[in-house]
Amino acid sequence: IHGDWQDKARREVIGIFGNQNPQPEGIAKLKTMTMIINETLRLYGPSNGVLRRVGREVQMEKVVLPANIDILIANVALHHDPQLWGEDVHLFKPDRFAEGIAKATNYNTAAFFPFGLGPRSCVGMTFATTETKIVLSMILQRYAIILSPAYVHSPIPIISLKPQHGIQVILKSLHSDA
Repeated sequence: IHGDWQDKARREVIGIFGNQNPQPEGIAKLKTMTMIINETLRLYGPSNGVLRRVGREVQMEKVVLPANIDILIANVALHHDPQLWGEDVHLFKPDRFAEGIAKATNYNTAAFFPFGLGPRSCVGMTFATTETKIVLSMILQRYAIILSPAYVHSPIPIISLKPQHGIQVILKSLHSDA
């Protein structure tokens, strides 16, 4: 849908890697792609929330949480909170992350946690992000990604957030010889 961001990411990828396969030292330089990935994770994070047990009674303003209860911290609620992200919270705006996650969240650590938070955060977070950057770089070097007219936007939470009907895209070759 956001061809302008796809074009920015493609220019960045080609500027860093040319037509060569992505190299480890270049992955960290993919600022635009990182912004796109973070905004996508904010809007459509892989987990629905984080389950935690309250260790001792806690009072948060007028709410008292008794000890030994389980609570679900719904990251989707935090990631879509207009008080944290602004009135345009439902819009895809990767430039929110132009100056990094800390600045995007106004230094509120708990405002953005697509892979969990703290000592129990996902051990695969760095691997998943790096893998995504490599795959997207290789695709963007070769293809334009166009959303199929048959695509129906319908994300559903089943353990993790998934597209109910899959994601139908058209890959258009950027090279005439392909």
